[in-house]
Amino acid sequence: MSLDLHSLRARMREAAGAVRLPLRSGRWTGQAGSVLGMGTGSSVDFQDQRSYLPGDDPRYINWQAYARTGSYSMKLYRQEVSPRVDLLVDLSESMFNDSAKSTRSWELIYWAVESALRWGASLKVIRLSQGQCSEVPMTEVMACDWSLPESNGQQSQVPDLHRAPLRPGSLRVLISDLLFPGAPQPVTTALHQAQGRSFIFSPFSGAEAAPQWAGNVEFEDAESRGIDKRRVTPDVLHRYREAYTRHFGLWREQCQRFGLPLVRVSAEEDFIAALRGEGLLAGAVEVS
Repeated sequence: MSLDLHSLRARMREAAGAVRLPLRSGRWTGQAGSVLGMGTGSSVDFQDQRSYLPGDDPRYINWQAYARTGSYSMKLYRQEVSPRVDLLVDLSESMFNDSAKSTRSWELIYWAVESALRWGASLKVIRLSQGQCSEVPMTEVMACDWSLPESNGQQSQVPDLHRAPLRPGSLRVLISDLLFPGAPQPVTTALHQAQGRSFIFSPFSGAEAAPQWAGNVEFEDAESRGIDKRRVTPDVLHRYREAYTRHFGLWREQCQRFGLPLVRVSAEEDFIAALRGEGLLAGAVEVS
């Protein structure tokens, strides 16, 4: 792998200090940590109060209320937890078929990793490849030494996320170019299950979204490596762009149905600018 993932990860650690996953804005479950949870605990954020019960910690008695009423009551504070982040990484060949898109894909992956670690999250990384889902050892992720699957000469398949080891109540972050055949519904329904909150970050390049093909062009399938030579006329180019637009229109429609933000991230823009473009509007990122 010619790309230096160690220096890229260092850059993404800095980027995560400016723009990060919106963990502060949710209500999470997990072990003790620094992000507000769904239950009561010992943070500085007052939530409610209730009558004193035998066995309650006297440190949380509302003495001011006792002075007024003569009755004991308890101050309840928001729980602070270490949220669960399930990062789903599409490692299809199409994610890395040109240098700009490959760099942007890895930037998104390590931005999400560093953003989760900045909040002390319980991070799980799940590899999506050739229709399969498998957990990536964190030692591999942190060492920037990924075992990328070899191409099997077949076309890309929609991953079966219903088999992915997603944790209840987790923040699910899918990083994928979404260039799977077929309808997006299996992916969006799986992300929506088990009371999780999900976001999709989709890298794309200008060569893919708005190609300038003309004349005799030799195409190589990113997944199967098959070669297809054909003459590209203005009409062929127009049909391609229509099909591309229609494909992502279906994805946006399905994502809106489930309240699942989809953020398209250009490979040609500055990373933070590209991330903030749709990310802030969709609520998929927050500014530090």
